[in-house]
Amino acid sequence: MMRILGIIPARYGSSRFLGKALADVAGMTLVHRVYRQASQAKCLASLVVATDDQRILDHVTSFGGRAVMTSSKHPSGTDRCAEVLAKMPGQFDAVINIQGDEPLIDPLSIDLLGSLLATPDAEVATLVFKGATEQDYRDVNAIKCVASEMGKALYFSRAPLPHFRDGAPDMSKVLLHVGIYGYRADVLPRLAAMPEGELEKAERLEQLRWMANGITIKVAETSHRSRGIDTQQDLERLLAEGHFKG
Repeated sequence: MMRILGIIPARYGSSRFLGKALADVAGMTLVHRVYRQASQAKCLASLVVATDDQRILDHVTSFGGRAVMTSSKHPSGTDRCAEVLAKMPGQFDAVINIQGDEPLIDPLSIDLLGSLLATPDAEVATLVFKGATEQDYRDVNAIKCVASEMGKALYFSRAPLPHFRDGAPDMSKVLLHVGIYGYRADVLPRLAAMPEGELEKAERLEQLRWMANGITIKVAETSHRSRGIDTQQDLERLLAEGHFKG
């Protein structure tokens, strides 16, 4: 059985919502809610918050969680995960990068990703959601994925994808990317060492760098579309919708 490390990257200096990891979400901090949800996943051998701020580290420790300090210079959560894994050589077969701003993350989706990582050809794994609206299809902030019949990612884009040449878009054929990644332990250091690619620069999507370098990204469909918090307005919207009961 694979030993999988769950990592929740949590920076303090979010440009659109400073200190959001410690923001109050109906009586519990954002990072605590993410940690509580992720702790319910059965596939994780261990779970840790990776942060660059002592306040977050102290807070996670205060509620009984595990946290490690990482560099403040990492450009992405993937790089932060690579640093954490490097401090634990040989202990884990894979890593799952759990977004620190998704308090409604579904533990079953984490387990689905864990099972996908166990397939022989999965170097990186991620999830997609089939249930897009036409607004999602045209929204540059909703990332679309095209995958092969064998569940291998072919491309990701902010543009409407795929293009339906002969009529209105068929939403049943549109896959929305769910921003959670799993990496094989031997692959993650290679990803962090890769220079930024041209496709990545064009779309601002780091997974395009990996694909351009021949990395196989396996995808599986989840029935749960998580909701992230990027701004104070996002938080207020989720609270108003009554998602948090305790």
